[in-house]
Parts: sequence; C-alpha cells; structure tokens
Amino acid sequence: FTNSPRPVLTTREGDEQQAALGTRTLIHADDPLHRDLRAIGANWFRPKAMRALKDRADELAERFVDKMAAEGPECDFVQQVAVNYPLYMIMTLLGVPESDFAFMLRLTQELFGSDDDEFKRGATVEEQGMALLEMFQYFTELTASRRANPTDDLASTISNATLDGEPLSDIDTVSYYTIVAAAGHDTSSAAISGGMLALLENPDQLARLQNDMSLLPLAVEEMVRWTTPVKEFMRTAQQDYEIRGVRIAAGESVLLSYVSGNRDEEMIERADDFIIDRARPRQHLSFGFGIHRCVGNRLAEMQLKILWEEILARFPTIEIVGPVKRVFSNFVHGIEEVPVVIPRRH
Repeated sequence: FTNSPRPVLTTREGDEQQAALGTRTLIHADDPLHRDLRAIGANWFRPKAMRALKDRADELAERFVDKMAAEGPECDFVQQVAVNYPLYMIMTLLGVPESDFAFMLRLTQELFGSDDDEFKRGATVEEQGMALLEMFQYFTELTASRRANPTDDLASTISNATLDGEPLSDIDTVSYYTIVAAAGHDTSSAAISGGMLALLENPDQLARLQNDMSLLPLAVEEMVRWTTPVKEFMRTAQQDYEIRGVRIAAGESVLLSYVSGNRDEEMIERADDFIIDRARPRQHLSFGFGIHRCVGNRLAEMQLKILWEEILARFPTIEIVGPVKRVFSNFVHGIEEVPVVIPRRH
C-alpha cells in the first residue's frame, strides 16, 4: 500500500487539483523519497530539540492562560487558548515573524476547514485552492530570504536542504513548510480543545487528575486518543490483497479511519470511555503508525502537558456554560467554540 497518488479522501476535482500543483509533502511521499524528506527536519523534533523549546512552551502557556483569566470569568477556551498556543509554538519553530501569525492562522484554517462554511474560501475547488496558493507564495518568499541570510530555525534548514545532492525544488520546499505549518497547528489545537471538552464532560476524570498530577502524561495520551484530530488518510493497493475475507484489488484505494481504530474494542478496553490512566496509554493511532508516524508527536505531547499544568494550577474549577460548536471537516476535525466559566480573579 502506498500514500500516492491520493493520500487523503477528497473529491475527484480535489485529486486533480493536487496532481496539477505537484505537491509533495511527507504525507504524499513513499519511501525512499519519504525517508529522505523526513530526515531534513527530523532533528528539530527530537528530544534534545524539545528540551530547547520547553522554555518557549512555558512562556506561551502562561501568556495564554493569563489571557483566559483576564477574559473571564466566562470565555471561549478555543479562541483564547487552543487556537493560538500551538500556532505560536509551531511558528516559533519555523522562524515566522509574530506579525505574520494571524495570516498563517487564517490560511491553515482555510486549508483544513475547507468543508466548513465558516472557514472555506469559496464554493468552488479553485476558490478553496487559493489558500494553498497564498501559502505557497508566502513560503516561496521566506525561502529566498533564508537562502540569502540563514538563521537558526527550521525555515533555514528546509530552505537550504538538498535531495540527492541538489537543492530542494521550489515545490518541495514550499510543500515542506506547508505541512509543518498546517499539521503542526490544527492537529494540536484540536487535541487541546477536545481535551478540555473531554475533561469537562467527565468530571470524575478531571477530579482524579487534579488530585494526582502525576497522571498528566497518561491523561495527555488519552486526550489525543479521544479527540483523534486527524480523521483519516488514504492508501492505494499496489498488489492484490485480502484482509479478513475482504479482497482489495491492485489500484483500489482504502480508507484508514483513525477514529474507528481508536474505538476498536479488540485493541482498547472500554474504548468508548475517557480514562486518564490507561494501562497502555500509547496504544492509539492518533499519531499514525509505522514509517509515517507523526514526526511532531513529541512536540504535541509536550505542549499539552505544559498547558494543562498551567491550567490546572491556576483554576480549581472550570465549567461549560454554553453549546459546543464543532468544525465540519472531512480530514482534520476540531472544535470552534467551547464556552467555559472559570473562577473570577481576586
């Protein structure tokens, strides 16, 4: 099974548009190209790099929880915290100036929320594709800047990388930026907002966590399993195959439903329950599996852990005070609004 030629479920027009653009991100590529592309940015997501980013994560968590408190006692947790905290983290890693963060937020939401009436750019495939083209234009300019004046950030690493001894092509360079910027933001935002909702809808689990913060690393894994930010990917069979009596012919596409996998009772006991101290907390598919396992999984886990340390230390009580609004999306799904009430500042 291969990622190409259609790594995600979309319309025929969407497939044709992707093919015309020539996009080659980590989710489009198969080995050996995937291995070589992944190696370019891998060091920026290893444990050593996470230790270097921890101070920034601590600073941002405090900043956005401060804003949450200042907005309170009632605020929208998604817009105050869940959207911005991971955006600032991934853009810091890339080296994008803070003045451009809002612009990048809009583009990533339009890319991953193209099925949602609030986020999508327009009604046609061409109109919706403008968000991708604008992102390409932005990162093309950033590439030129980093090649002329390299700095200590992931953008410089990507801009000056080589493949088979040659500089990355323009499309490969911009594709790399795009997947890091978009996947590094929307997925973490979905896990943060979904984690808040899960805890508030399961007050017994929230109370257990508040009483024993040593459970936080396990709770983070359960939040990621429970929310399953990436709903699906696609694979294409390169040879005839049979699984559980179902025959798949060479050339046919199959859907990898991570939502279904993360509720699989054969693999996960009480899969439909939110339990913060599972015996095997990492037995979920939210980060993928095998060679395509999410390269940024450590960053996502670190962000959630640090943010929840800050939230639970500051607010002894949190309650939902209004309806939750979800993003309508076929690929990365999340939550647009979680109105909560927190203790008033004294």
